[in-house]
Parts: sequence; C-alpha cells; structure tokens
Amino acid sequence: MTATTTAPLATTPVRTVKQPSARLRAWAARGPLLPALVFMIVVTQLPFVATLVISFFDWNSLYPKARRFTGVDNYRQVLTDADLRHSVWTTVLLTVAVVLASLVLGLALALLLDRRFRGRGVVRTLLIAPFLVVPVAAALLWKHVLYNPEYGLFNGLLHYVGGPQPDWISNTPLLAVEASLVWQWTPFMMLILLAGLQSRDQQQIEAARVDGASDWQIFRHLTLPHLRRYLELGALLGSIYIVQNFDAVFTITSGGLGTANLPYTVYQTFYQAHENGLASAAGVLVVIGSIIITTFALRVVSSLFREEASRA
Repeated sequence: MTATTTAPLATTPVRTVKQPSARLRAWAARGPLLPALVFMIVVTQLPFVATLVISFFDWNSLYPKARRFTGVDNYRQVLTDADLRHSVWTTVLLTVAVVLASLVLGLALALLLDRRFRGRGVVRTLLIAPFLVVPVAAALLWKHVLYNPEYGLFNGLLHYVGGPQPDWISNTPLLAVEASLVWQWTPFMMLILLAGLQSRDQQQIEAARVDGASDWQIFRHLTLPHLRRYLELGALLGSIYIVQNFDAVFTITSGGLGTANLPYTVYQTFYQAHENGLASAAGVLVVIGSIIITTFALRVVSSLFREEASRA
C-alpha cells in the first residue's frame, strides 16, 4: 500500500475593496447638481451681494465719481422719508386687501367645485385661466378693455342701463389695481383650498351628517379647521408675490394717484432719480420682508407634509 501525499494548496491573498465613505457617496450624488447650484449663485446671489454693497454708498449714477460710503444712512432715509413710508403703507394695504379678497373668493369657488355637477371640468378650466395670463397682459386687459371710460366694458354696461360713466382709474386708483390682482390670484387660492377640501376625511363628514349636523355646522366645525393650514399657505404665498408686485401698478396707474408701492418706488428711485444707493437700500428691505414671509410659508408647507405623512 502506497501512501499518497497531496501538496498543500497555494493560498492567494484576498484583496479587500475599500468602500467609499458615506461623505464621498453623498458628494457623488450631489455632483450632477453642482452646475445648477453654481449657476443659481452667479445669477441670484452675486447680484444681491452687489446690491447690498451699493446700498451703503451715496451713489448717483449721474455723478459716478462723487460716490462715498455712508453706512446705514440710506436705510435710515428709506425708513424716515415721507414718500417712502407712504409706499410701504401702500404695499401693506395692497397686500392685505388682495390676499384677503382672493382667499374669500377662492374659498367660495373651491366649495363650489368640490360638488359634483355637469360640466365641472369645463368650469374649473375657465376659472383657472386668469392665473395663466401674463401679469402685464392681465393689467393691460383691465386698463383698456374694462376700465377705459370711453370704450371699456364696465362703462358700456352702465351706459346700457342708463348709469353714470365714471373714470375708474382716476376715481378709485388703488381699488382698480387691487381688483386686477384679485382677479388674477383668486384661481391660485382656489386650487390650494380645493386640494385641502379633497383631502378631508369623508367618513368623518358622513358621520356628522348621520348625527344630524347641517352643512353650516360641518363647514364651521370640520371643514374650516381642516383648511386652516391651507388658508395660511395661500395667504403666505400670495403675500410673497403681492409684496413684490410691480406689473399692475406700473401698467394701470404708473405709480400715480397714491398707488406707488415699494417695488415701484425702487424702480422710480433707480431709473428716474438715478439714486443707486437709495434704491438698493429699498430693494434690500423688500428682499428681507420677502424672506421673512417665505420662512413662515416653508414652515406651513413642512407642517402640511408632516400631517399627510402621519395620515399615510
């Protein structure tokens, strides 16, 4: 009997592949977004930084060599100048009136579209249409087609029934601007509130009906509390736009008759008075106000997402 011996197998060293760290994987995932981030910084943040720097200078473009550093004097002048204070008050009044009116009308239309009826899709499309119109085109439509004292639709209807022929823009300038903005922003509020209505718990509503609750009681105790977050979101998002609105004021009244809001005053200070520093300071204040409103809007949106996630 012969013994067979087997040679020991040669062992090859196993190479361990080092896995990339979590931070490296995160940067690799964000890599495709870097060009967009750089573009956004160049387009938005660098001009804002330049505006912030200019706001600390007494700089008239007609006398560029006479510019000098003045610190916060431009901001002090913006907050103490009578015309600028009036434009701030006009901005607040315009924003509050437009947002409240569009919220009330949007809620009424949302309640209407929440019901089932023949042609609801066509009605919904027609009601959304004003929000899709270009702001300048909407302002021109109201100024010439509706408000014109000679051939406008409003005076045409009044002439048909034997009524007066007022000059709407001259008699009620701020109301004329507000009406055009309400017409354009009511569909936006309607969409937000309609989404809120369609997210209600239908079983809860049916249980309330079985218990004998009326439509008003259901709206007051169930629907309205449910829509609180959506009302806040619509008010905040609408305020962000109305605070910065320039198109309607410039197109309908050209800032006259006491309708100059802060954005129009910034335009007037920069392009007509050529006061670059003062206009930049006013513009920075507009941005700060918009950021404050946006912060509250983002909090409302995040709370809505948390509520929807908890329901799911």
